[in-house]
Amino acid sequence: MILQTGLKRCQGGGMHTNRIAAILTIVLLSGLNSLASKDVLKDCPVTKPNGSVPASERQFSKCADCLGNGALWTVLWPEGKVVFRPGGSGFVEPDGSLRMKFPWWRAGRAAYGKFTIEGRRLDEPGPPLRAYIPDGYTNAQGYSGFQATALIFPTEGCWEVTGRVGQDSLTFVTQVVRVSEKK
Repeated sequence: MILQTGLKRCQGGGMHTNRIAAILTIVLLSGLNSLASKDVLKDCPVTKPNGSVPASERQFSKCADCLGNGALWTVLWPEGKVVFRPGGSGFVEPDGSLRMKFPWWRAGRAAYGKFTIEGRRLDEPGPPLRAYIPDGYTNAQGYSGFQATALIFPTEGCWEVTGRVGQDSLTFVTQVVRVSEKK
């Protein structure tokens, strides 16, 4: 049902196409539950999704991988693991960092103002998370509901990520795993 609804809306183009494409990517990947290698960290306290969906996306009433708090929402990767594998989702940057798309939604006072994302590695010292937050998702009144982003993890490991607008924030913990090509 989600795929049919999303595909019909994608045919319209524009900002809805970007939003639906991001949602469909996450929904499709949510079925790929056991992607991580056997060498992943066992001590990463990954955040469990709470199924909360923003009011603007109620057509996706069942989102097992969604996390939200009434002001900010995102979609978590299955089992709390962001997995980079050859031919899979995400990008390996020239410096070796790992870039993955994450959709975010904002509501209430969080729908207005500058959206930022920060993150840090929990399991060992490392450089901070970087985020790409493109412009173009805000209307003339300064309102933004949906926001596409890319999170850039400098290394594999256990990461805490926080999205923030003013006083509102949403934090989750995820495990980042890079699976190498078998030779």
